[in-house]
Amino acid sequence: MIKSDIKVGFIGTGVMGAAMASHILDGGYKLSVYNRTKEKALALINKGAIWKASLAELAKDSDVVITIVGYPKDVEEVYLGQNGIINNIKKGSYVIDMTTSKPSLAKKIYEAAKEKDIFALDAPVSGGDVGAAEGTLSIMIGGDREAFENLKPIFELMGKNIVLQGGVGAGQHTKMCNQIAIASNIMGVCEALVYAKKSGLDPETVLKSIGAGGAASWQLSAYAPRILNGDFAPGFYIKHFVKDMKIALEEADAMGLDTPALSLSKKLYDKLIEQGKGDLGTQALYKLYLK
Repeated sequence: MIKSDIKVGFIGTGVMGAAMASHILDGGYKLSVYNRTKEKALALINKGAIWKASLAELAKDSDVVITIVGYPKDVEEVYLGQNGIINNIKKGSYVIDMTTSKPSLAKKIYEAAKEKDIFALDAPVSGGDVGAAEGTLSIMIGGDREAFENLKPIFELMGKNIVLQGGVGAGQHTKMCNQIAIASNIMGVCEALVYAKKSGLDPETVLKSIGAGGAASWQLSAYAPRILNGDFAPGFYIKHFVKDMKIALEEADAMGLDTPALSLSKKLYDKLIEQGKGDLGTQALYKLYLK
C-alpha cells in the first residue's frame, strides 16, 4: 500500500479518535472525517482533513475506513445500516473497527463485508487519551493476516504494541481480557489512595514508594496523579467502561466463567452512573471510596 494513493476515512473524532486521526494525517495519508457533531472534527479539518457530510459519502470516497464510536448499537448502525459503510464502500476496500464492541458483532460485520469483497478487522485499543495523543496505543487485532499486514503501516501511526491476536473477533476478546484486568486494578488504586489519606499519610509521598514497587501499574502511574490533583476529566469515560464490563460479563457468562472482581467493579461504577457521573473519567471511582 502506497500512502500517497490511499484515501483513509475516519469516523468518530472524540477524546481518542481525534488524536488517532491526527496521526494518520501527519503520516501523509489523505484523510476524510465524519462525526455526528462536526465541532469535534474542526481541529482536524483545520489541519487538512476533508469533512464528509454523511457515512455514505465518506465510505464511497475511501479505500480504508476506520471507526471508533461509542456503543455496539452505534457500530452496527455505522457498518450495517442502509446508509452505512458496508453498503457504500467499494470492493477491495478495508474497514477497521477500533471501538470496544461485541466479538459476535465483529463476526457479523466480517461476514457482511466478505460477501461484498471487503476486508474487515476488529482492532480495539488500550492506552487512553495519553496513548492516543502520543501514538503509543496497544492495538489488539482480529481478522485475516493478509489484511493485517497490508494495514500495518496505518496501525503503526497510532500505536506501538500492535498484535494480531487471531481470527475475526479475537481483537474484541483480547480487549475484554484487558478490561477485566483494569477493573480490579483501578479499584485497588482508588482504595490505596483513600487508605493513605485516611491514615494520615501524604498520598504523593506514598506514590513514590508504591509506584516503584510491586504495586506499580499503568493505572497507578497514569491515574493516581490525576486523582491527587482533583482531575477527573475523562481519559476514558465511565459510561464506556461500564459498557465494556457489561460485554465482558456477558461473554464470560456464555463461557460458564465466574468473574467476581469484574462483577464488583461494575456494581461500583453503576453507582457512579446512577449519580450522574458517567461522563467523568474512570479514576472518578475514587469519589465513591472517599465517602
